[in-house]
Amino acid sequence: MSFRGGSRGNASSGMGVADHSKNTFMELQRKKVHRYVIFKIDEKKKEVVVEKTGGPAESYEDFTASLPENDCRYAVYDFDFVTSENCQKSKIFFIAWSPSTSRIRAKMLYATSKDRFRRELDGIHYEIQATDPTEMDLEVIRDRAN
Repeated sequence: MSFRGGSRGNASSGMGVADHSKNTFMELQRKKVHRYVIFKIDEKKKEVVVEKTGGPAESYEDFTASLPENDCRYAVYDFDFVTSENCQKSKIFFIAWSPSTSRIRAKMLYATSKDRFRRELDGIHYEIQATDPTEMDLEVIRDRAN
């Protein structure tokens, strides 16, 4: 196997990951600049790029409304909550959004690139695969976080 410089990986590993995508995730994780980040695969560049970010004041509803209803996306969401011991906590969710109405090709592309992309994002606590909004509603997130 030949090694092609940097984090671009080999042909079997799917898409590369834009540095901007990793940096934006780190801003969410460390600096709390973003409540969420939505990523999409840029097929021409063959890499995962940032499509949209949501500021700290945005709600979970704002986040879910930003996901396209008939196309796949990856997203990370920084979920703040208070534990039963009254501690303020935060958990980062990785969401693989693959609605049943999206194109087969898109589903395949996102499915085959997911693990590699996720490995690039250090510090994810939970992963959710969702094919419709009910599989990732706030109750699901709350249950997983607690």
